Amino acid sequence: MWFAIGRGTQSDANVSRGPGEPFFTPPSEPLGVTTYDAGGLTLKKVRDHVWEIPRDGDMRVPARVLASERLLGEIKQDDTLQQLRNTTHLPGIQKYAVCMPDGHQGYGFPVGGVAGIDAEDGCISPGAVGYDINCGVRLLKTNLTYDDVEGAQQELVNALFANVPSGLGGGGIFEGSRGDIEEILGRGVNWAIEQGYGVESDLAHCEDGGVRRDADPSAVSQKAKDRGRNQVGSLGSGNHFLEVQRVTDVYREDVAAEFGLAEDQIVVLIHCGSRGLGHQVCTDYLREIEQTHQGLLDQLPDKELAAAPAGAQLATAYYGAMCAAINFAWVNRQLIMHRTREVFADVFDRPWEDMNMRLLYDVAHNIAKKETHDIGVDHEGRPMGDGDIVDQERKELYVHRKGATRAFPAGRPELPPAYSDVGQPIIIPGSMGAGSYVLCGGERSMSETFGSTAHGAGRLMSRTQAKNEFWGEDVQDDLREQDHIYVKAQSGATVAEEAPGVYKDIDEVVRISDALGIGDRVARTYPVCNIKG
Repeated sequence: MWFAIGRGTQSDANVSRGPGEPFFTPPSEPLGVTTYDAGGLTLKKVRDHVWEIPRDGDMRVPARVLASERLLGEIKQDDTLQQLRNTTHLPGIQKYAVCMPDGHQGYGFPVGGVAGIDAEDGCISPGAVGYDINCGVRLLKTNLTYDDVEGAQQELVNALFANVPSGLGGGGIFEGSRGDIEEILGRGVNWAIEQGYGVESDLAHCEDGGVRRDADPSAVSQKAKDRGRNQVGSLGSGNHFLEVQRVTDVYREDVAAEFGLAEDQIVVLIHCGSRGLGHQVCTDYLREIEQTHQGLLDQLPDKELAAAPAGAQLATAYYGAMCAAINFAWVNRQLIMHRTREVFADVFDRPWEDMNMRLLYDVAHNIAKKETHDIGVDHEGRPMGDGDIVDQERKELYVHRKGATRAFPAGRPELPPAYSDVGQPIIIPGSMGAGSYVLCGGERSMSETFGSTAHGAGRLMSRTQAKNEFWGEDVQDDLREQDHIYVKAQSGATVAEEAPGVYKDIDEVVRISDALGIGDRVARTYPVCNIKG
């Protein structure tokens, strides 16, 4: 059963732009506003779009929220701000805990949260990564235009839905042996390329070249491996999707040209993660850490922030297992992309190479990575945010990004050669009825956010509330007729949970990222068709 859904179901306050509508730039916060009352917390305005919860009590650092007043009004509706404040109690946290413009309540650590934690004297927290390790996105380019697919949307969405596994439970493109899973966990996308699920150039356009070399498959439980065996190459459920899109706006012609993007071009966005394997890794280590490091847990305001001290056996084991799950997720998206190429070849009756179906980039947004960052220090050598910094100290950190995207600017050594001069591509999906965005790493991201920006629109309401307010069947005709967006899903309930009105305004989220210089707007895309679990 298929459903079409989009902007027609949203309230006026949350309607995103349609194709070709101008980018709306509202004024900055009113002059004279210096504090914001968020119930039990008072935030101080640092500058436009930057709000701070000052250090108090047992907080080790301040907490910062990057948002307009409009977004802040939405963020304060749940426990996001209290969760953000709680993260400042984690040992070894540096500068400040940060919440992105799309922030919302998560498990212990807010979705949209970023924390840089000393990799020698701090800790690592599975809850600050999340259950869906390396949930992330990749964008596949084509040389097709919207005219090439207009009229074929239903055939295309049907073919994608029939050939790309989705939904709860098992069933993937590839079901491997135990040996295969060990290879996937240890070698990442290199394994997929050797098995014929892609080409060498795919490796050069994936974060870390598609492999975390710190992966330790032996640190992943057999239960987790067994859960992943029949899920390699599957979307799963929830907010995961595969969406065919068209480029509607280009904001930076020079960077768009380097990325290979142009107006009216067809692209494909894939959003999914490590499926049951990653969920089991998180579950296993949360339980072990809670039992083994009760002393550290007693120091934290929320047990969901359970963390292992850096250097401890469980910290090392979790990091190795998490990196292995990261590799699994990259292989998962690689196989889905390979199958998408095959579907396009069948529907448009030509080889995918003739349609120039090349990977723009794949980037994770649920991850903790060892990275080196410059940390400002005061006269006594203590880490500082923006205070009386007198020197910079270079530190290795566990940078936890949970619902946040790496956003490294040009020149950062981790970038692939293709993007070293322009900055890392950043892919930020909107809802099924709104635009998505491609950005590039902003110059201020390193000093402001440990090289990070938002990861999506961010939820406004829970899935239960969404199903009470929306019916997938009621919106299908409206959006198909008005916006020509075709969505095929396992059930109407899935569509209701992901209705556009459930999400924040993606245009406003991206505007804040661009205004702060942490992720610079390059291009905007708009849905053509979408499949979901």
